[in-house]
Amino acid sequence: MLHITRVLAATAALAALVAAPAFAQNYSHNPNYGTVALRSGFAPDPTLVTVQSGGSINAETRNSACKGFITDAPDYRVNFTAGSAGLPLLISAASAADVTLIVNGPDGQWYCDDDGGVAGLNPMVMFAAPGSGQYDIWVGTYGNASNQPSTLVVSELYSR
Repeated sequence: MLHITRVLAATAALAALVAAPAFAQNYSHNPNYGTVALRSGFAPDPTLVTVQSGGSINAETRNSACKGFITDAPDYRVNFTAGSAGLPLLISAASAADVTLIVNGPDGQWYCDDDGGVAGLNPMVMFAAPGSGQYDIWVGTYGNASNQPSTLVVSELYSR
């Protein structure tokens, strides 16, 4: 009887592992549109990157505060070296479509925005005291999985 109980417990534990939810964003993948190394005081500022927003994965599967549809791999990666100037790091996106922004910061935390940019349109995530490290960025499309032309903006001085 004890052997059967152990087998049932082991089977239940294995089933729980198999049924565990998988999270969408995978910052270990190579970014869709490249990687840049920036040091505080970088030029040109802003750094602009043309991307297609969207993907087939609902960002809410990673964090219920994140909105939009994204790809598995990040769209862009910024390897940032902070300086002593005390400048913020601003990451934003601009598009004619309704886009969102998801950033995995060097602290391992997820930062999300929908309409926090200039005039309440377009997304922006601001790191007031940015740390050095890897920032993985996804530009999502709000409400559906369509791909939309967008511009990713990385700046210490400028936001769109």
